Amino acid sequence: MSVDVLSRETAPPPSASTLRLQFRRFRKNHLAMASVWLLALIVLGCFFGPYAFPFTGEDADFDFISAPAHFQWPHLFGTDEFGRDLLVRVLEGGQVSLTIGFLGALVAGVIGVLYGAVAGFVGGRADGLMMRAVEILYGFPYVILVILLSLLFGGGNLALFAAIVFTLWLTPAVIVRAQAQSLARREFIEAARAGGMTGRQIVLEHIVPNCMSVVIVYGSLLVPEVILSESFLSFLGIGIKEPQASWGNLISSGTSAMDSDLRLLLLPGVLLALVLLCLNFIADGLRDAFDPNDR
Repeated sequence: MSVDVLSRETAPPPSASTLRLQFRRFRKNHLAMASVWLLALIVLGCFFGPYAFPFTGEDADFDFISAPAHFQWPHLFGTDEFGRDLLVRVLEGGQVSLTIGFLGALVAGVIGVLYGAVAGFVGGRADGLMMRAVEILYGFPYVILVILLSLLFGGGNLALFAAIVFTLWLTPAVIVRAQAQSLARREFIEAARAGGMTGRQIVLEHIVPNCMSVVIVYGSLLVPEVILSESFLSFLGIGIKEPQASWGNLISSGTSAMDSDLRLLLLPGVLLALVLLCLNFIADGLRDAFDPNDR
């Protein structure tokens, strides 16, 4: 029997058809789909909403200092103590938090998936050394590690992004490594080796695609973790700095003024809570749809 025939007989079903079936099941989850639409609405509002206003979130209107919410144009939700429009600042802050969240999850996921796939596929001493490095990084307290990395990179948005990514690729690497170890012993991998494929080709064309179900589910959990990390660090004052807005530093400013003006806390806080809830419901829906035991 030729290697090509053996590969066709032992390879798993095409991943594209499997993914279509799993996403069809996901679409039947009404709560998850409602979360997708609400999240899309919030994302579109954050990225396109500020263009509807004749000013930016950093422009001060000295005729409306600390104006209350009166739902009249142009300051629908009023202004802060510097005369800056609160709604526009919250939407622009959402751009920062959501960009860091989605892009950070993507970069951390790619690094973790490739690292874990290589470690699980090669096995042996190389696998042991690679996972010891992961365990050492796991041993550092998360907040202290992020602060040290942020200081090492010199501060700023790029430093914050790099610090968050550097600390959040570890779990995807561990998860994918376990999957890769199981796949490396499958017949279609042996057939690929016998067919002359290099280790790099096997990892990219067989190991990683067959880990996509786990990657998609965990990726949906990684996005809220990155957003929450950015917001938490900005709340502590080591993330996004004024005058640039993010949901974290807006919530921090609102907390200091909550006795006198609660809306400064409520508007960014409610939007952040809605995004995190939507992402958690989406993650639950993806987990149910991709669960091989729930058929």
